[in-house]
Amino acid sequence: MSKVFPNAAAACADIPNGATLLVGGFGLCGVPEECIAAIRDLGSRDLTVVSNNAGTTNHGLVHLLKNGQVRKMMASYVGENEVFEKQMLSGQLEVELIPQGTLSERIRAGGSGIPAFFTPTGVGTLVAEGKEIREFDGRRYLMERGITGDFALVRAWKGDRFGNLVFRKTSRNFNPMMAMAGRVTIAEVEHLVEPGDLEPDLVHTPAIFVQRIFAKAATVKLIERRTVRPR
Repeated sequence: MSKVFPNAAAACADIPNGATLLVGGFGLCGVPEECIAAIRDLGSRDLTVVSNNAGTTNHGLVHLLKNGQVRKMMASYVGENEVFEKQMLSGQLEVELIPQGTLSERIRAGGSGIPAFFTPTGVGTLVAEGKEIREFDGRRYLMERGITGDFALVRAWKGDRFGNLVFRKTSRNFNPMMAMAGRVTIAEVEHLVEPGDLEPDLVHTPAIFVQRIFAKAATVKLIERRTVRPR
């Protein structure tokens, strides 16, 4: 069965109301913008979105937030987005803040079939409320559950028709583990190539984790906050 779809709208067409989405990216790097736009246009609602961050006021996941499509957000960093801030403070949006390393490991664990693990991060803080704590070798650890999703939306630099993916630099932070933890993984790629064109040793996500792939219509490199030195 071919994994190649003509565009984001076709690849995301069956995402239902109430779905849990794992969305790759770090800041505005490696964000699957065309998938996000397709879901905005599709109108799926009551979504739970798991992502490192919620985008900015103008880019990324903010398009789903503006439409009121997101019921719950699970993230580690939520700055740079005024829409998110207003919805969180008003109670419109349910938010679970997760330490960044814990979020990464929860997703990796979910994709590896590991239901839970113990970490010292969060012990003695609000993060630990309602969670099991055990002591190992004289140190207290907090139990965290693995995370999986109905759909994973990722963006890669290159991908072949089988679904093998290569990520570039910062975009490799969360995308590979998101791809592992989604029941259906949708990859938008900047360059769609033929099988055999990718160096096998450089593949970051093997094809077995990817169910759908399409070539991006356009590639725009966005910068979350431009900082330059004075001349």
